[in-house]
Amino acid sequence: MWINESPAERIIRLVLGGGLLTYGFYGLGGLNGSTAGIIASIAGGVLLLTAATGCCALYRVLGINTNCRVGDPNCKPARQ
Repeated sequence: MWINESPAERIIRLVLGGGLLTYGFYGLGGLNGSTAGIIASIAGGVLLLTAATGCCALYRVLGINTNCRVGDPNCKPARQ
């Protein structure tokens, strides 16, 4: 598995994912079966998963790699 997210992006995803998951469960009523709450909770969970692994499947499909530094010869593109 390629790590295609920068450390800063992973932190942002962690914070936003945790907030969205919590808001979906409690703020939007995801625990009570609210559709908006369930969707928000799933989106937050996906953000937390990608933050934990460092790999975003959508980035991989699109060939995006935010973990590279400009001019780094050892950086591998997302598609391989």
